[in-house]
Amino acid sequence: MQIHNDTLIVECSAYDFKEMLERKKVKSWLKSVSAFANTDGGSLFYGVNDDGVIVGLEEPQADADFISEMIKARLDPVPEIQLIPIEHEGHSLLEVKVKAGTLTPYYYYQDGTRTAYTRVGNESVECNSQQLLSLVLKGTHMTWDSLPTQVDVNTNSFVILANTFREQTRQEWNDKYLESFGLVTSNGKLTNAGLLFVDNCTVFQSRIFCTRWTGLYKDDAISSVEHRANLVLLLKYGMDFIKNYTMSGWVKMPNYRLNLPDYSDRAIFEGLVNHLIHRDYTVMGGEVHIDIYDDRVELVSPGAMLDGTQIQDRDIYKVPSMRRNPVIADMFTQLDYMEKRGSGLRKMRELTEKLPNFLQGKEPQYQTEATSFYTTFYNLNWNENGRIPIEEVAERVNGTLEKRSINEEKFGVNDNGSEKKFGDSPKSSERRFGEVVDKPKNIGKTAQKIIDFVISDPSISAEAMAYKIGISSRAVEKQIAKLRSMGILSREGADFGGYWRIVINPQTEQ
Repeated sequence: MQIHNDTLIVECSAYDFKEMLERKKVKSWLKSVSAFANTDGGSLFYGVNDDGVIVGLEEPQADADFISEMIKARLDPVPEIQLIPIEHEGHSLLEVKVKAGTLTPYYYYQDGTRTAYTRVGNESVECNSQQLLSLVLKGTHMTWDSLPTQVDVNTNSFVILANTFREQTRQEWNDKYLESFGLVTSNGKLTNAGLLFVDNCTVFQSRIFCTRWTGLYKDDAISSVEHRANLVLLLKYGMDFIKNYTMSGWVKMPNYRLNLPDYSDRAIFEGLVNHLIHRDYTVMGGEVHIDIYDDRVELVSPGAMLDGTQIQDRDIYKVPSMRRNPVIADMFTQLDYMEKRGSGLRKMRELTEKLPNFLQGKEPQYQTEATSFYTTFYNLNWNENGRIPIEEVAERVNGTLEKRSINEEKFGVNDNGSEKKFGDSPKSSERRFGEVVDKPKNIGKTAQKIIDFVISDPSISAEAMAYKIGISSRAVEKQIAKLRSMGILSREGADFGGYWRIVINPQTEQ
């Protein structure tokens, strides 16, 4: 808090200025006390007009006594407050500092009616049913996903979850994990999180709406589909839809193929995981939306930031990990779908920036509204004039040779555009003016797969590559060492938690 030219300048994000204490309209300011206690705390400054100009109070001590009395009489439970007197050039001010409460919800009580308030922007508004439920859970130190249901675990199966666990972790599944992961209570009842992971999930709000729109706006839809399933299947269905309706070209480098996708597969995967984990499942009519346009992919889910802030106003590298659904988040962590350290927003940007065709300004963007969270991924092969020709993309990334669409190799097209015939094979050298010029020898199939994996997910481990290719980790590490010695592949950061990088032009970068 600072005072400059008789104007109060406060540094906190939640505050109210009151020119005087309204003794006959106590609700006008007690609802702010309730809202501050129910969210992140805040302060009311008495003796300051709406413009922040200090006008002072005539009887600050009497006002302080009345404020204290009304808070005790009209709020339940009574929040923790501080009454701080302030003197400035003959003017007396009073700050009522309200601490964020742990016994939420804090109700305003009058004539037998109890009403809880919360902060939305710079206003104190009455809680709706979803907000009230969240406050009740917060006050009991519970989360929605951890609440027990009356559904018996023996009437449901977890085959999909168990098989996914084996595939992702290469470990055996044990039914004892259901309780240790918080999906089942000690007396054999499913929790809300458990309901979201059973094979035959019947939770109404466990849905995704997927739409591929024509052009840049919500006009005509090329394809639209709705899925209602458990969270493991929703993730799979969502990623399949995105891959089916996005593109990837490639250019031929001297001795390998370089993929130039529209989007980072792993970044979008992280984004969809983030929306499935952090969405507000108390919103019965809400679901995750996947909207694909020519120039972007948008993910939308119900539920704003848990702390009430706007993500667009925050530094994403400094946003602390706060989980609305910790049981669901832990289950996704156990499936190796996400990291425990809560770095998803940062990681989405870093993964996108590692693509060889990345352009500044194409970083994923995040936005929150009152009840929704948006993540937007921008098409790296698109500009204001439409899709960028692959020649321009290749030139941008210092690729030099020839262009290929994603389907040319499947249909068997030679470099000169003619149809391939049985027995055709590329020559290893060509004669120019009487001399033989050797072409660089192509890398092997395994090395090419490693490059493809790195483009798709720069954070992938050697062990994961080995598992997907179906060979030993030692064989993969040998190929990685070869690619690094050739100057094609490099590593940024520590081997654990770092990123692979494709060196586009090793001759100039060595």
